[in-house]
Amino acid sequence: AGCKHRTANIWSKITAMVSRGKSRDRIEPSFEDDREDEDLRLDADDRIAGGRKGRPSGKRSAPVARSNKGRKSPPRKRQSSAGFGLGRLIYWGFVLSIWGAIGIGGIVAYYGSQMPSASSWTIPERPPNMKIVSVEGTVIANRGATGGEALPLEEMSPFIPQAVMAIEDRRFYSHFGVDPLGLARAIVTNVTSGRAVQGGSTLTQQLAKNLFLSPERTVERKVQEVLLSFWLEQKYTKDQILAMYLNRVYFGSNAYGVEAAARRYFNKSARSVTIAEAAMLAGLVQAPSRLAPNRNPEAAEKRAQLVIAAMADQGLISQNAAKTALVAPAEAAERIGAGSVNYAADYVMDVLDDFIGAVDGDVTVLTTIDTKLQSSAETILVEALAAQGAKQGVSQGAVVSMATDGGIRALIGGRDYTKSQFNRATAAKRQPGSAFKPFVYLAALEKGLTPDTIRDDSPVSFKGWEPENYSRTYRGPVTLQTALAHSLNTIAARLINEVTPKEVIRTAQRLGINSALQPNLSLALGTSEVTPVELTAAYATFANGGQSVLPYVIREVKSASGKVIYARAAASFGPVIQPPTLSMMNAMLHEVMVSGTGAKANIPGWEVGGKSGTTQDFRDAWFVGYTARLVTSVWLGNDDNSAMKRVAGSGLPAEIWGKYMKAAHAGAQAAPLPGGLWQGTPRSIFDGGAPVAGARPPANTQTADSDRAWVPPAPQEKNFLERLFGG
Repeated sequence: AGCKHRTANIWSKITAMVSRGKSRDRIEPSFEDDREDEDLRLDADDRIAGGRKGRPSGKRSAPVARSNKGRKSPPRKRQSSAGFGLGRLIYWGFVLSIWGAIGIGGIVAYYGSQMPSASSWTIPERPPNMKIVSVEGTVIANRGATGGEALPLEEMSPFIPQAVMAIEDRRFYSHFGVDPLGLARAIVTNVTSGRAVQGGSTLTQQLAKNLFLSPERTVERKVQEVLLSFWLEQKYTKDQILAMYLNRVYFGSNAYGVEAAARRYFNKSARSVTIAEAAMLAGLVQAPSRLAPNRNPEAAEKRAQLVIAAMADQGLISQNAAKTALVAPAEAAERIGAGSVNYAADYVMDVLDDFIGAVDGDVTVLTTIDTKLQSSAETILVEALAAQGAKQGVSQGAVVSMATDGGIRALIGGRDYTKSQFNRATAAKRQPGSAFKPFVYLAALEKGLTPDTIRDDSPVSFKGWEPENYSRTYRGPVTLQTALAHSLNTIAARLINEVTPKEVIRTAQRLGINSALQPNLSLALGTSEVTPVELTAAYATFANGGQSVLPYVIREVKSASGKVIYARAAASFGPVIQPPTLSMMNAMLHEVMVSGTGAKANIPGWEVGGKSGTTQDFRDAWFVGYTARLVTSVWLGNDDNSAMKRVAGSGLPAEIWGKYMKAAHAGAQAAPLPGGLWQGTPRSIFDGGAPVAGARPPANTQTADSDRAWVPPAPQEKNFLERLFGG
């Protein structure tokens, strides 16, 4: 029956073809070579019930006669639309992924070809950092583009790398520079949240971007970032990559690297950072400005909590440690004081090049700064200005304190470094007023006068110049010692007229004044400008036995490996004041502290010398003084050179000087000034034990006691600049 039915079907098809005129020839049907690949198919009724998918390889089974009476034909199997749609989706997804891969490969190849050859790639040198250390070994400041030194990974607190990896790249040690899982997670998170809340870049990618690329977001930059990440992973170990990242990543507030950030926000080294502090630092990487703990502590703490939770979830810290860190969150260190130590750090940077030239790597600079003295000087100055500054019309001040060899112990360049970085201690040239008079008196003593020499304190006029005393009163005949103690202007004017301004200039330069001095008579009253640091250094000569000094702040410079790059050798320019003259000068300046303008600032138990200075219209007020241990100057004034409200050197500056010096000498063993204090000129002058024949005072010189003979002047010494440059 099946064969008959099949034959009928074939025959009907042939007949239809003939009827359509497609063939006029008779086509004889053939039942031989009946192949399955012909375009001929069986109807459903012709199939074997329960039809097998394939035809058996043996003989065909004989058709089984069945009665279809009362039985419905089985339904024709059709492919479901759902299955068809899924199949097409998979198919086209596969096709698109292939083309996408080809397209991405082309983009990578194109942008990769625009990059230099990988053989020429090198890690850019990290900008050098200068770590500035006090005389007792504490870090004063870091200077350089990064704001902190680079630390090896093993020297950092272990919580820092743990915190950063936990929140930024948990699979850092397992991926190959790019983390597909992390990228997929970031995409899902951003899609579900409806905004960009998570990045997919690894630490290696971030390092590549920071080292080589601009911050712009383009396809080209992203491709280059990936290629550079592969290169970094191939060339460096994971630890090296992590160390480079942690020492270069930006943490805000001009802090690059974990050491700079730890000191900036917590006032400590990254070596001793706690879990809570490490979590807060790690949280900063996402948005340094927005999450800075000193600006937005609530946001910083919230982000740190996420970091701590991530550290605990990944087993980097215990649950108990996490709870402790959450209960006691990190807090940014408050700024203490006016930041005056930065004036000292700036001065270090100003002179560093003179000793080591260009800096091409991290260095440690050991200084002469004593942080206790620095803090004390800052506190006393700031408190004095806060209490009396507005009332007395003074807004600024400077303090320089140095050892008698010129090593600077404290340097305050202004009232508040955060408000003004101009260093008035080293860069501001102001008139010293009567604080310049010791150089006039020294020149006079070297011409043969003594502290007992008499001069007349009375109105005087030199070609129209008529200097007056501060008190507008006159004492008549007085000794030079009394004249200096009470800062009589008329006597100073008479002395410079006798010895000449040029001689006074030579004397001042010999002691270390290197600012330009005008050779006129008014120089005696301090009308030529000097800086506080050079005036202090010049006074140090009186305190150290007559030796000229060069102020210095750097003791030693070391490289990151500990190699000594520079070490200051003990230097002396030799004596510039002869012992007898020095003894007389110290006696006169000591009298200032005993009975003169510095009496209120005297230090009981110590031999102290000093001198006040006040300029015309009260524009500048000074007090400079010394012991055998320290030499200190205090300047007060206004940056715009406006007049203060009758602030004299013997007033507020002397008060500040006295408080600071008493605190600085507390507990120290009292010491006399080198060379002692002059007790009066002896009747006889000896040279090697024999009287000097014919020794007579100059004709215009009077002595306080007719029994005392004139002392011939000491041989003229070379001035400071001549000694320095061999002139």
